[in-house]
Amino acid sequence: MAVIFWKKLNQKANIMQLYFIRHGQSINNANTRNPDYKENPDPYLTEIGLEQAEYLAKYLKEKQEIVEHENWNIQNQYGFGLTHIYASLMERASMTAAPTARALGNVPFTAWTEIHEEGGIYAREKEEEHIGLSGRPRSFFEKKIPELKLPDELNESGWWNRPFETEEERQPRADKVLTELIERHGDKEGQPEERIAFVSHGGFFVRLLSAMLQLPWRQGALGMSSWFLLNNCSISRFDIRKNNIMVSYLNRVDHLPSHLVTG
Repeated sequence: MAVIFWKKLNQKANIMQLYFIRHGQSINNANTRNPDYKENPDPYLTEIGLEQAEYLAKYLKEKQEIVEHENWNIQNQYGFGLTHIYASLMERASMTAAPTARALGNVPFTAWTEIHEEGGIYAREKEEEHIGLSGRPRSFFEKKIPELKLPDELNESGWWNRPFETEEERQPRADKVLTELIERHGDKEGQPEERIAFVSHGGFFVRLLSAMLQLPWRQGALGMSSWFLLNNCSISRFDIRKNNIMVSYLNRVDHLPSHLVTG
């Protein structure tokens, strides 16, 4: 019955699939419980994070080709068929995305500045806390990730160079990203289905999910706060058509061995 229903939907409209991938373990993630650790404004991947990114790339390469087009592929058991990869310009996200982009080869790999983590790049020391910093310069990405298509305006002064992003600015940014995503890749007459990967961050994920589902930010039942947990290098899938957003799955990590499942 579900397969018949899905075929009927496909006859009416193409579906844009969004795969939200959280970055691999960063040095900040690894030191969450270390009281003596001083947070890095733009943390790099740990050895575990780099290994997670390689496992992710291997998995997505093995599952890139869609081998069955007739049946319901809701768990991607028949493949992913990614058509675009977008990454945040924060180091941990872009370095997570790079192995997958290299493994897939011909899939466009582009920086999307506005899918960065909440707050942006800012100082963490008490005397300078929340002062906006520069972010990585163009030369960093050209050297480390030459495959990544960079914004034309990015130069040696860095990609951020803004004040700390305030609480009031965060949800409107996610709302704007969702609108732009649909404008770029949503269902259009004669356009093949597009399957988009965002390599981004946990905080931005909750904002984007709030935008898609019109959820109040962190407002749970009975006065409790809420949060959607994502493990490092997890995959979440959303199917978006003209009049419908379907949450297909959240926080999948079955492509990682158990010792690489980190928070």
